Amino acid sequence: MAKFLIEVPHESEKMACLRAVQALLGSGSHFVANADWGCRDGDHRAWIFVDVPSKEEARAIVPPNFRTHAKVVALNSFTLREIEGMVREHTK
Repeated sequence: MAKFLIEVPHESEKMACLRAVQALLGSGSHFVANADWGCRDGDHRAWIFVDVPSKEEARAIVPPNFRTHAKVVALNSFTLREIEGMVREHTK
């Protein structure tokens, strides 16, 4: 299973922000209901981490009226050994 970060921006105007939070929390999606928010720090976005098979499935988690502006990023991790090998390959 792949891991994705979904970033969902919304308008900063107070009522627009409240409506966005309400819409996402009320979506019925466990993933969306557990989003982290930046609103109280002036960054009007929600972040959601999901483990799903594809980027398309990750995007489908976002309620339809927010999908257009949602950013979906496939995440990966590296080991030090892996990076050292890559560095060696690129310095040959």
